[in-house]
Amino acid sequence: MLLTALALTIAVPQCRTYDVRLPAPLAGWTRTAGALDTGGAVTLHAGRDGALSTTVRIRKAGTYGIALSEPGWIDLAPARGKALESVAHGHGPECTTIRKIVRYKLRPGTYRVTVNKLKATRARLMLVRY
Repeated sequence: MLLTALALTIAVPQCRTYDVRLPAPLAGWTRTAGALDTGGAVTLHAGRDGALSTTVRIRKAGTYGIALSEPGWIDLAPARGKALESVAHGHGPECTTIRKIVRYKLRPGTYRVTVNKLKATRARLMLVRY
């Protein structure tokens, strides 16, 4: 049991600072944006149901991620359509305030982003181009 506790202590990163050495696609995470885009993160307020939604416009086809600061469930759908299947998902890099990134292959157009199961009253989101 002592070895398990020691292993858990070693596995958890000991971060003195957060969001300092972000990889290039996430460089905008510390900047505040007015809308969901690649240049910065937007802070949105969740409703009493723990959900929030916004739209995002994709100008160029490619793989994009939605980065989220809080634990939650991210769905992305065309403006008039059903939720898309993600192509990848995971946690943000160590020593960042990014909790989750879900990636999608997208074509140009407008999409609806919905985040559910939030326990926080607000969350930061950013569009990430890969």
